[in-house]
Amino acid sequence: MPLDAHTAMVSRREDTQEEAAAVSAPCANLPEIVPSLPLEIRCPPFPLRQYCGFWLSEVTLKRGLPAMCACFEPRPTDVFLASFPKSGTTWLKALSFATLNRVKYPPLDSDHPLRNHNPHDCVRSIEVEFSLVNDINSLREEFESRIVYICRDPKDALVSSWFFTKKAAPAIGVDAQSHTFQEAFELFCEGRSMACPQWKHVLQYWEESVKSPNKVLFLRYEEMLLDPKSNLKKLANFMGCGFTQEEDDKGVTDAIVELCSLNKLKKMEVNKDGSNKVNVRNESYFRNGVAGDWRNHMTPEMAMRLDKIVEDALQGSGFTFSSSA
Repeated sequence: MPLDAHTAMVSRREDTQEEAAAVSAPCANLPEIVPSLPLEIRCPPFPLRQYCGFWLSEVTLKRGLPAMCACFEPRPTDVFLASFPKSGTTWLKALSFATLNRVKYPPLDSDHPLRNHNPHDCVRSIEVEFSLVNDINSLREEFESRIVYICRDPKDALVSSWFFTKKAAPAIGVDAQSHTFQEAFELFCEGRSMACPQWKHVLQYWEESVKSPNKVLFLRYEEMLLDPKSNLKKLANFMGCGFTQEEDDKGVTDAIVELCSLNKLKKMEVNKDGSNKVNVRNESYFRNGVAGDWRNHMTPEMAMRLDKIVEDALQGSGFTFSSSA
């Protein structure tokens, strides 16, 4: 079962005593220490607690992570999908599912699962099944699983997350309509939103991809938009199911790119009217899927401020976000 979005690596900062204890035994006493962790209640839809340098939902820390540790056993052949929220996860799920299953489900078939199911139903999410897994390093090192990570420009990730929260929150009984974009922006800049700081989340996966390129594939959303076919081939090769020349000549690669395009998925009947197991409407996962939409919601001053925060945080790391957005 692939690992989905919102997964945070262990921070390198000096942990509190409570956090250090949790890291050394991530499931044994985590529910007991959650009430002692820093609390953030201004970011709907869930109360957040700071754990190992990232802000995660209380329900994840109290129930999701302990349940995952008790029940989930990754296999060496597993491929985990990971991202910061709203950074291309839905698209990545669709591409991965269609590619891995292209023999069983040819992309041109009228009854292909992606024509009748949301990508999040085809590739189930650990944060839905177990809520979340935090210590991705231990999973990778112990089970030798591979990880595909997709990153997105922080400004677009913020805008997309804000819209998704406003659409999805009512399904779980939370009114997020009064949560303004300005409020969301301030919390994001402070690194106090779900899975934030976003730039640290991205940086740690990038660093792992540099150290272990055979174990971590790092994709950029903006580059995938510009050249989806070559990035799909890169993804397939990494997953161990590369396309043959014959498949390419027959248009299989192009057919998967077309089937999984956000424009195509958005028009599927299931993604216009259906809902998932937590009653979030499938249409909530699709908006416009472009790079640079932040310009329609953020003033130049806001953009400059966030860019400066990110630039300062990444200084000396060798990593920069794509400039194409």
